[in-house]
Amino acid sequence: MRNLSGASLVAVVCAAQVLAQIGAYFWPALLPGMIPLWGLSNSEAGWITAIFYAAYMVAVPILVTLTDRVDGKRVYLFGVGCTIAGHLLFGLLAEGFWSAMALRALAGVGWAGTYMTGLKLLADQVDTRLISRAVTGHAASIGVSGALSFSCAGLLAEFYGWPAAFIVAGLSAGAAWLVVALSVPRRARPLPPANDGYRLFDFRPVFRNRSAMAYSLGYCIHTLEMNALRGWGVAFLGFVAVSTGAAGTPLSPTFVLTALGLIGTAASVLGNEAAIRLGRRKLIGFAMLASIMVGGSIGFIGTLSYPLAVGLLLLYGFAVWLDSSSLTAGSAGTADPARRGATLAVHSTLGYAGGFVGPLMIGVILDLGGGMSRASWGAAFLAVAVLMLLALLAFWFIRPRELAGDRGNRE
Repeated sequence: MRNLSGASLVAVVCAAQVLAQIGAYFWPALLPGMIPLWGLSNSEAGWITAIFYAAYMVAVPILVTLTDRVDGKRVYLFGVGCTIAGHLLFGLLAEGFWSAMALRALAGVGWAGTYMTGLKLLADQVDTRLISRAVTGHAASIGVSGALSFSCAGLLAEFYGWPAAFIVAGLSAGAAWLVVALSVPRRARPLPPANDGYRLFDFRPVFRNRSAMAYSLGYCIHTLEMNALRGWGVAFLGFVAVSTGAAGTPLSPTFVLTALGLIGTAASVLGNEAAIRLGRRKLIGFAMLASIMVGGSIGFIGTLSYPLAVGLLLLYGFAVWLDSSSLTAGSAGTADPARRGATLAVHSTLGYAGGFVGPLMIGVILDLGGGMSRASWGAAFLAVAVLMLLALLAFWFIRPRELAGDRGNRE
């Protein structure tokens, strides 16, 4: 197998990520219909959404850290295999709360073996000066797949039923497995020797890296906010459409969430370029402030009219995604190269701890508020904004390093 150029390798891995993760958000996209179909409470629906991230959080420290010793390609293919099984079995066997929980957890293990593992695979094989843009391209591919996920789920379920949607997602992941298996070379750089003094699962040096941890803590609440929005965005817009008499609008909730994902992907790319030119800390601080302002008000103001809800949701998505790749590039770029896999494992674990809490927290607050209402939606999104405010204060206090290629780096 001939070696790919850096750009070609990024393109292949990013294309595989789109195919592998196209079904990642089929469940939240179909959530409004599945709640009455299976007789779920909002909290139970939130658990099914959140268990995906809980399984990710448990598996990612093992799978991503292994890439410091094992070729990332092998770990990646294992993760895609779990994704294939999770989606196919969901379409064939899921019939209620417990079976859905188990199979979404399996898909979460698959995400753990593909998301940061794919990023680590790139970081191991591209020039260090290209890491920031490789991270951005990788994040963009995840954003594209996430955006397409909502529309694909809605179209497939409408014409063929919800089980067929998940089966198609499993087949798409199978195509991703073949693309990587046949196209991506083995790790070009030698693995560290077993007696190099590093213990594989010793995360203490990672936690002592204040700069990488600052970016990772920001990523924790960023992912909480992002997954709360993706997990409940369709349900929120559906509530507003029904309560304001706009149920027949051509701008369906799934279409809007697809647009949000594409806008978010563009925002992530633009945000990283702005971080390179203006300074990473400055860009991240601006994005956090913007998301606090929009998130704190969308539940109260957005419920007044459907067009207003759509506009605020898209603006919120732009603010949320603006610092997405910048945070991950900051953690990867300030990590000890010998511990980059372990650093990304901690980064991703913290991120998806937030990803687990976000959707579940929204569901619980809605139930505590007596169901979906203007007040309960307002309280739910306001709680997310308060957590982001605390993350911003911590980020300012720690003041992490800029990356070497950032023009804002004067250190």
